[in-house]
Amino acid sequence: MKVFFNDSALAERIKQNDRKAFKVVFERYYKKLLDYTITYTNDLQEAEDIVQQTFIILWTNRLKINTDKPIKSYLYRITHNTYIDTYRKQKNKDAFFDEFKEKALRDRITVDTETIEHHSLKLKKVIETLPEKCKEILYMNKFQGLKYKEISEQLDISIKTVESHMYIAFKKIREAFKEDDLFLCIIYKFAYL
Repeated sequence: MKVFFNDSALAERIKQNDRKAFKVVFERYYKKLLDYTITYTNDLQEAEDIVQQTFIILWTNRLKINTDKPIKSYLYRITHNTYIDTYRKQKNKDAFFDEFKEKALRDRITVDTETIEHHSLKLKKVIETLPEKCKEILYMNKFQGLKYKEISEQLDISIKTVESHMYIAFKKIREAFKEDDLFLCIIYKFAYL
């Protein structure tokens, strides 16, 4: 026989590491949060990722749950904040690749748009294969516009470590495009923006 708990009791039990209570909350709110998120994303896959992230955050921060407030409100707030973070990151990524395409055109490169698009996709794939810390630092520098000093302070690492990760990132990018001298020139210029 299935036992149904109210949200306050479930929140209290989740704080005490009760996975069954977490599962009840998941089953109770997953679809509702998904419907809510789709109204923002208009994309089922993206909405699913955001809602899954919401529940990961709920479980990871379970000891901080305020049981005086409804868990429903807490879940919606996490979902909304996760959507905003995802949207900002995507916007920064898109801006980075748009800027990259514009730079290629600005430099009057005599290749067609399809070639630029191909190179842009290849660059995205190369960046995705970087080690996590390299990728994070590259995004912070090139997508968020942070200086090495700001990155070192945010991540609590030395500026030398930041430089090392950026060196590794651009080395891998250069290796991926070593056959394309013209494109390599753009990457080189971009590395020192």
